[in-house]
Amino acid sequence: MTASRVAVIDYGMGNLHSVAKALEHAGALRVEVTSDPATILAADRVVLPGVGAIRDCVSELRQLGLDQVVREVVKEKPLLGICVGMQMLFESSEENGGVDCLGHFPGKVSFFGNELYEGDVRLKVPHMGWNQVKQSIDHPMWHRIDQDARFYFVHSYHAQPGKHTHIAGRCRYGVDFAAAVIQDNIFATQFHPEKSHTNGLQLMQNFLAWDGRW
Repeated sequence: MTASRVAVIDYGMGNLHSVAKALEHAGALRVEVTSDPATILAADRVVLPGVGAIRDCVSELRQLGLDQVVREVVKEKPLLGICVGMQMLFESSEENGGVDCLGHFPGKVSFFGNELYEGDVRLKVPHMGWNQVKQSIDHPMWHRIDQDARFYFVHSYHAQPGKHTHIAGRCRYGVDFAAAVIQDNIFATQFHPEKSHTNGLQLMQNFLAWDGRW
């Protein structure tokens, strides 16, 4: 499967320019940042990014009818969710007093908490910066990425999948949490591959080569 066209879903939230540039640098032949359903559905691969408050992200996505487009996409082609784009794929989030999400993964998104410790050391929230990701499964999206490779995170909430088999990678920050999740042709990361230099570039290249099967 070739990477002729990649659609980055534009619903007014997320660092779209950085994601598009990273995909181009990874070798995508054409990257379209778009909110047009027909363009998204015609792409070979689709990226669902997200930055900011999840309530606003879900609201804008639904207002534009793009939640239904995502439902169509996941039936037939590879989808990469990034940060809040990953969190939106779960059933609900504690953020903003509780938000119903898209429900592609069973489970919820929870706050790290104001009293987060690693041993006797109090940790700052949000979790911001580089951290190691321990791969839970052998998957094409991890091709040429070392076990415990470091990726860049910025988040105050973390996903708690309802099924451990959906966890593709784990990270530790006071608690163990899902750094990457997988279901059929969906692969989603809590970290930002577009900000993760060499490892992020490799993950983007893997996405461009992935046919949605594993």
